[in-house]
Amino acid sequence: MEFILYLVLILLATKLAGDLSVRLGQPAVLGKLLIGIVLGPAVLGWVQEGSFIHQFAEIGVLLLMFIAGLETDLDQLKKNWKSAFAVAVGGIILPFIGGYSSALAFGFDQPHALFFGIIFCATSVSISVQVLKEMNQLGSREGTTILGAAVVDDVLVVVLLAVLMSLMGTGGDVSLGLLIGKKLIFFAVIIAAGWLIVPRIMKWLAPLRVTEAVISTALVVCFGFAYFAEWMNMAGIIGAFAAGIAVAQTSYKHTVESKVEPIAYAVFVPVFFVSIGLNVTFDGIGSQIGFVILITIIAVVTKLVGGGLGASLTGFNARSSLVIGAGMVSRGEVALIIAATGLQSGLLLPQYFTSIVIMIIVTTLVTPPLLKAIFPKKETAGS
Repeated sequence: MEFILYLVLILLATKLAGDLSVRLGQPAVLGKLLIGIVLGPAVLGWVQEGSFIHQFAEIGVLLLMFIAGLETDLDQLKKNWKSAFAVAVGGIILPFIGGYSSALAFGFDQPHALFFGIIFCATSVSISVQVLKEMNQLGSREGTTILGAAVVDDVLVVVLLAVLMSLMGTGGDVSLGLLIGKKLIFFAVIIAAGWLIVPRIMKWLAPLRVTEAVISTALVVCFGFAYFAEWMNMAGIIGAFAAGIAVAQTSYKHTVESKVEPIAYAVFVPVFFVSIGLNVTFDGIGSQIGFVILITIIAVVTKLVGGGLGASLTGFNARSSLVIGAGMVSRGEVALIIAATGLQSGLLLPQYFTSIVIMIIVTTLVTPPLLKAIFPKKETAGS
């Protein structure tokens, strides 16, 4: 019954911390992230990582990205695809150079330095999505560009990681052509399903004379798309995001949106926010404090500048470019997964794992106040 106590602590603490954060002029998500560190092994040790936390958190982030898809302006996304691609590329090149160079400076050999660079390339916009939603900016031009860039970023990082693991002999024989082919197949299937199948599924199943048929059908689509993405070696959050866009094109958009948010924000999303903080531990970090500070600064600056430069080159003004760069800073759960993969494969040295995790957490923590500080307060969503 321990998991029930964990759930009580998480739900109560995240709501109180979120409220305090708003009272202090910061996004609620910042307080929710910080309370995860307080509840976890780094401070109080009241909540421990486990299968319950992991599974609830995974559902939470999928629902968060599904809601982001529901609220995404598809026309705006199509209009800004060039900017999204440029932001993603800029947000990979500079962070890779920064991570790779810092690793070499600290005496890493080539394979470990290359992997270090790839960790810096990762982006998770789940936190940015929450901040933009709180600010009513998720449907803005900047918001849709950040979301589009995150999808491109994820594909490119997965390809880079697979190629490196293949070259280093840690991931088996991987054909680059096959790898890229699978990504193309994934997007072709997702687009076709979103256009041809999802509207029919919603139309067929929504009228069923059972409780909450509409939202249940939408969740089937969400989790089905997420599972297919994972099966194709893509991040599940991309599948969930695509599912949200697909459902948003049907007449059930507003019904689904009004019903999925209470489910997500009442239980699953708070667990996701806390789960990020549970990864923090300060054991043995004293001897690497300078290393942690340096790589964290590099991680924040290179993503901010790289993503911002991509936006600037494709027509955004200076303020909007900074907003987009800031939205790409958080490494979140995507980088944590990559770091864990590197640890298992030997591409990440065990003595640096904690330092990397702290860097990932700090980039995630600085994103909410950074976005809040930079985003023009008078603009409205869709601007």
